[in-house]
Amino acid sequence: MKPHLLSLTQLAKGLRAKEYSSVELVRGFLDRLEAHQPMLNAMVTILREPALAAAQTADRDLAAGRGGPLTGLPIVHKDLFCTEGVRTTCGSHMLDNFVSPYDATVVAKLKSAGAITLAKANMDEFAMGSSNETSYFGPVRNPWNTDLVPGGSSGGSAAAVGARLVPAATATDTGGSIRQPAALCGVTGIKPTYGRVSRYGMIAFASSLDQGGVITTSAADAALLMREMSGFDPNDSTSVDRPVPDYVAELDAPLAGLKIGLLKEFFDKGLDAENEKRVRAALAVYEKLGAKLKEVSLPNLPLSVPAYYVVAPAECSSNLARFDGVRFGHRAKDPRDLMDLYKRSRGEGFGAEVKRRIMTGTYVLSAGYYDAYYLKAQKVRQLIAADFKRAFAEVDVLMGPTTPTPAFSIGAKTSDPITMYLNDIYTIGANLAGLPAMSIPCGLVGGLPVGLQIVGPHFSEGKLLNAAHAFQKETDWHSRVPERFS
Repeated sequence: MKPHLLSLTQLAKGLRAKEYSSVELVRGFLDRLEAHQPMLNAMVTILREPALAAAQTADRDLAAGRGGPLTGLPIVHKDLFCTEGVRTTCGSHMLDNFVSPYDATVVAKLKSAGAITLAKANMDEFAMGSSNETSYFGPVRNPWNTDLVPGGSSGGSAAAVGARLVPAATATDTGGSIRQPAALCGVTGIKPTYGRVSRYGMIAFASSLDQGGVITTSAADAALLMREMSGFDPNDSTSVDRPVPDYVAELDAPLAGLKIGLLKEFFDKGLDAENEKRVRAALAVYEKLGAKLKEVSLPNLPLSVPAYYVVAPAECSSNLARFDGVRFGHRAKDPRDLMDLYKRSRGEGFGAEVKRRIMTGTYVLSAGYYDAYYLKAQKVRQLIAADFKRAFAEVDVLMGPTTPTPAFSIGAKTSDPITMYLNDIYTIGANLAGLPAMSIPCGLVGGLPVGLQIVGPHFSEGKLLNAAHAFQKETDWHSRVPERFS
């Protein structure tokens, strides 16, 4: 089989069996990234020379019997993870010239395990978007149909893995930004429990919601990466000091007796009928494997979108106040005075969606509106978290669709922000409650991928990966590749 069609786990075995060298692997994937960049626009920066140098080092380590579990394996990082000496743009003109002086903890951990960074992936500006159309560097395109969006904000990561331009990528999820593009691009994506993966060096959008994770071709690959990048970080005050299980070792646990909750609120009139058929067919596979299905209701879940679009913009307004044209990032030319510097630097540096969310967030935090909007949204957030807690007293995991429809056309929803925001209707609840959740491919509708979402209680990543892996051993949806990229 061609190396680009192999999973990360298979590539690791091949490296150790000396079927190919890390240099050969890295060069092959770099060639694919560069060849398909004009078509997909999935990358912001490609790091050919540093990646090849790292691959040479990896080959020496492997030959000497040294190296970590990821030694010599190529990955890409979403372009909001700080990478030392490399431009980190966050998909924005504001940070177009920012070269990070340090590595994010996620980058450092994966580097320490031996992974080689090939590139920085394109993304919605400051991770704000559901379609990867808000990037300063232009929209990313879906590998299954380049007229369609890949989903956002981690669209570059998902499109690159979906087209097999790279075997795995880091990503982040604030309201569905790992799971939604994973579903639309036909790949596996996991958002861990809030606090499980360090946010240090991850440029912030909404601090109480952002969480780093991965996009891969399979649950087994996701387990491999999550094992290496999870864990306590004293540099992150929201990091949880809790041992990290060996997710790889837990993959093959039997599913018999697993209690699956079907979220009543997900199977509503907004769900595309063909999407629902594919999800129901996937649930039948779980029944065949010995799982038990039970319908559960989260009555406050329909309030997740309005609650999220108060909390997230409020936190974004606060976090993005630091981009003032003084210390780093875009700086307006020849300012008349300090106020002119602030206004023009921010006006020129931020795109329309980021400005919209900053304005919304500033409004809901302002005197007279804080109690009416922000405080109320935080109370609703607690009600949603309580609903999830009650559901998990009855079932082990919750399942349902990841998105209401397959991928839509580029430009179809850019003029209507509210319609765009509703793309995250099934994913936002897990972020508000800080729960782990993942999306796996479960079928095709009109030649486009459909995702099955799995949500679990806090710190149940191992259970989610196990459930996903069991499904992927029975089906081949995760191994389907768009024809032009095979």
